[in-house]
Amino acid sequence: MTEKIDMNEKIAAMAEQVPGVMNALAGLHDEVIRDGALSARTKELMMVGMAVALRCEYCLWKHVPEAVKMGATREEILEAVSTAILMAGGPAVAYGSVVVLKILDELDV
Repeated sequence: MTEKIDMNEKIAAMAEQVPGVMNALAGLHDEVIRDGALSARTKELMMVGMAVALRCEYCLWKHVPEAVKMGATREEILEAVSTAILMAGGPAVAYGSVVVLKILDELDV
């Protein structure tokens, strides 16, 4: 796949179709991503790692740009990917080397 996807646009389209579900999800997201014992930036990096481990390309198109917006560097993002590789093995290598690198290159990070 690896074509550029605007997940914010896709999420908005889904919210028009199932607003109750998407509003509930947005509320959960806002609560989880809030700064706490872990910063929102750290949590976003964790979501990048989890998206690689789960092989969710669409998630990566959401969370890699969000991590960059929060100030994460290419090195930090790739370190998050490396934790996914440790936990998920070969499939994580494939997603980290193809999808995440493509997104970072498109973001010029």
